Amino acid sequence: MIISPPFLPANGMESSDPARIDPMMDVVDKLELPHHGVYPIAFDRRWHCGAHLQPSLQNEAVRAIADGEVVAYRVSQKAIGDGQKKNDGSDALNSNTGFVLLKHTTETGDGRTITFYSLYMHLLDLESTRTNIKPLPANPPAVGSSTVLPKWLCYPSDGVKVPQNLKVYRKDMLGYPGACHGQSHLHFEIFMTEVDFGAWFEQAGHTVQLGNAAPTTPASKDYWGHSYFVITGPQAFVSTPNAVGAAAEYFPALQAGTLDAGNKLYVEAYFHKGQRYTRSWLEKVDTITLLTPAPERDAYADYEYKMYARATALYPSCPSDGYEMLRFGRILSKDLTPPAAPPKTWVAVTFDAGKQGYVDISQSTIQKLSDANFPFFTGWQKIDEGNALFSQDGLCDQDALRNIVKVVEDLETPTERLRPEWGQEDKLAAYIQTHAEVREKLKGFICHAPSEWDASGNEERYKRLNDPNGFFGKRKETDPNGYNNFLKFQKQLQFLDKTPLDSGQKFWFFHPLAFVRHFRKCGWLARNELLQLLPAFTFDKNGANWLWSNISLNGAASLLSNDCSDAISRRLELNAALRKYGITPLVRMACFFGNATQETQWFQKYHEGSPYWYRPWDGRGFLQLTHAANYIKYWTFRGLTTNEQSKLILQQHTTQANNNRPVINGKRTMFDPANSLSDTSTHISAEIINRRNDTKNAFEAADSAGSYWAWSNAASGADEYYSTPNGTLKVLNTNSGPRHYYENRAFGKVAGTVNTGSPSSSYSAIWGIQARFLAFGNAQVVLLDAPAFNQIDGSFSQIPVDYVRREIP
Repeated sequence: MIISPPFLPANGMESSDPARIDPMMDVVDKLELPHHGVYPIAFDRRWHCGAHLQPSLQNEAVRAIADGEVVAYRVSQKAIGDGQKKNDGSDALNSNTGFVLLKHTTETGDGRTITFYSLYMHLLDLESTRTNIKPLPANPPAVGSSTVLPKWLCYPSDGVKVPQNLKVYRKDMLGYPGACHGQSHLHFEIFMTEVDFGAWFEQAGHTVQLGNAAPTTPASKDYWGHSYFVITGPQAFVSTPNAVGAAAEYFPALQAGTLDAGNKLYVEAYFHKGQRYTRSWLEKVDTITLLTPAPERDAYADYEYKMYARATALYPSCPSDGYEMLRFGRILSKDLTPPAAPPKTWVAVTFDAGKQGYVDISQSTIQKLSDANFPFFTGWQKIDEGNALFSQDGLCDQDALRNIVKVVEDLETPTERLRPEWGQEDKLAAYIQTHAEVREKLKGFICHAPSEWDASGNEERYKRLNDPNGFFGKRKETDPNGYNNFLKFQKQLQFLDKTPLDSGQKFWFFHPLAFVRHFRKCGWLARNELLQLLPAFTFDKNGANWLWSNISLNGAASLLSNDCSDAISRRLELNAALRKYGITPLVRMACFFGNATQETQWFQKYHEGSPYWYRPWDGRGFLQLTHAANYIKYWTFRGLTTNEQSKLILQQHTTQANNNRPVINGKRTMFDPANSLSDTSTHISAEIINRRNDTKNAFEAADSAGSYWAWSNAASGADEYYSTPNGTLKVLNTNSGPRHYYENRAFGKVAGTVNTGSPSSSYSAIWGIQARFLAFGNAQVVLLDAPAFNQIDGSFSQIPVDYVRREIP
């Protein structure tokens, strides 16, 4: 599931803080307005289940947050008025009715489907767009992109439109932010229907533990995002585990201490750019205190880059188990048989203010969670009235929200209370913006509420506003028509009854930016997202001639089919490997697939089966192992062979191979165990042959690729992209004319590591390097937020030269 915010400012691609994992969301969070549009409540206690966002640049486009289909939309030629007058007495056309409502159905977690909706309200009218932003395209395309509006958004819609099978892709332009009551902003919502919410959050046997104050390690292997550990006192922490020899280097001395009985410690752990970070909360007498205002970096430098070596040194019998324990605190691989008792795993955590020590997280008394569980101590909370008396009136009586409004009301002056209802939002917004603890708490609220865009039952929902003690009731003398004007204006904006969602129901609303930030950590790719990672065209070589070849989807059914169990298994195992080996950051993912798509001949083959000189140790998997030493290294990592057995296998194969190597110029060519075995190695045992062939299956094809990524430390090369994101535009003369690709230094190092075993700077030594660079450019467009590609004329665009988007069938 790939998701991004509705604005993608250029300065969101970088961060000077190495501990910040999502600089784009850090920038977009600051676009939430401090003077109106508070989530999830308005000043008059109406639900307001969206956020108001305003970019710093007027021409910053509103974008689809994820692939989806259009549920409904409205394109307005002109703005409307809310009753305010200009100085000349004419109506102020200060509000926009344009909107786009999208439905997103995708996968995240252990093959589970999630469905949610995103709403982009108050989109700028066409007349203002032409006048204030830029001219609309003369011949707009049927399907838009990140650089141009589609045809259906370039002409007035004459009311609400409900199209059929109209798709949009993540980052597609939807328009520009308009205004309401003269206040410029985009009203942005994310919500689920009750059915979809129940299917995701409340389905029995699954991992979500929303609202559970005593979460436990789930039986489900559905894990994504950051790890969390719940440690109950009494618990001792040591300054150094009982590590000896070389293992001691992995544990710099910390502090010893104790978590007292009756107390709880909640620990968050994650990896970023090779380092390990933690945060901790301490619970005493039902009060939870954050111990780490800023994430704490592990004292052992480059923890993640060196985690394969750490696992090999600390868990020699099965480094794979140890690797998962170090990353997750538990063993998640489905096709592996977990040990009767997980191996001891000592990790550093902050257990008291300014104190950090080691604890063994393998203990069964320590609960292991992830972001897939929506743990309560990270702020997630369901807000449901639970009172049928107020099910239709549209006012929020939930104490946690009502009390916030009351505090602000008490701060108002008599003059401030005379302002229009929408004008009083600034007091509430300012209060929340200046109280960080309130603002953070509201971001975690998931609210069961009616939509403000549902016109059915307006009178019933809003009538308390007109009661003597209601908002408008208290203002009868100064604003006698206020209530009627409010309803009239509201109806011009409302649209839900004209959509398939219909009217008269409640939805589950999320703070939209909190939802986006949370699910950006999931790292799981759905079928349609994998499909888009296949470029539409690639480079092939025919003798000395370059070909510009179309990539067909027909051969990729083994991964992309909707109804093939083998394809589904491959997708699940591939996602699991990306998770296990830390390839979920999108830059790393782009580097991985820039190679994996080419190495599998565009998701067609997971076994090379070639007549090449290195038979029978030919390529298998998403990143093809090819050489005997790689196969044996993988088996050792999995605990299938010991180091001594591995050495013996290589020795036997080397001897046999050398006895049968050809004689050239009077000298026998010698077999290099670091490279391969010749096809004359006929003495290979059936056990070894079976084990070698297993690398074709769904689990090992993915897991072996991930382990190769880990031991070659390809991640460190990929992470260099953050400092060298731009590529050099190159051209090849093909049968279809000049075609372009981009050489990128960071990806070149990864391609060299994958193909030759080391980060070679000689691109000519890398098989299919032009096709890999092309696939990497495509992957950047699909996966990253706002990549920049230099164009032939020297300008920059989010789209590479010669790029063709693969449409989803």
